[in-house]
Amino acid sequence: MLSLPALLTSRGGNAFAFGDATRLVFAHIRHAGRWDPHPGALHRLAWEIDKRTSIDVSLEPRPMGLADPDLFRVPFCVLTSDDALPPFADAELANLRRLLSYGGLLLIDNARGQPGGPFDLSVRRELARLFPSAPLARVPREHVLYKSFYLLEGPVGRVNTSPDLEAIALSGRLAVIYSMNDLLGAMAKDALGNWELDVVPGGEAQREQAFRFGINLAMYALCLDYKDDQVHLPFILKRRRI
Repeated sequence: MLSLPALLTSRGGNAFAFGDATRLVFAHIRHAGRWDPHPGALHRLAWEIDKRTSIDVSLEPRPMGLADPDLFRVPFCVLTSDDALPPFADAELANLRRLLSYGGLLLIDNARGQPGGPFDLSVRRELARLFPSAPLARVPREHVLYKSFYLLEGPVGRVNTSPDLEAIALSGRLAVIYSMNDLLGAMAKDALGNWELDVVPGGEAQREQAFRFGINLAMYALCLDYKDDQVHLPFILKRRRI
């Protein structure tokens, strides 16, 4: 089975993902519902990734449908809404299943931050169709995702609805990551450049943690478990003490 690291190359100290002339590109999944509740948020996350890391990233996300054959060129997909998802066609799910099975990553962000709401229920319905034998499960706090770039204690977003992520793992890697905390809502700005939404309960410190979490997601998508090697443990423990 292919994976993102197997398709990753390095040049001039920068990390490159396949597709879009070797840049990391976010595929923003377009669907029949409210597919872009926080316009500009992914652009802002890409900007922060560009400024803080050596990842070569496209600043503009690419809106794409699940049936788009070019989806395989943009293997970091983001699916979000603040309302119920429409049922996806079988062909759309088959295309997404192939992408994820071959090393792609799907981030699902609950823009309402509401467990048991229309979006949450529809996500669980569609994921049960996507991978019937691989249910969502809690991501443990010691997972490499939380130390892929920044050292984090858990998932962060506009709200703190859930203390944990849920995910579907395929062959030992997280292929689907579900955040209940409206991650992108912490990154959205209005037309005047002001933050669009308050971040609660932690304010601006929590917003910064949300960006760090977003960067960790990007690094995990590119490098998976490179920091899970025990050789990194002393460095990680030293950083925690600082």
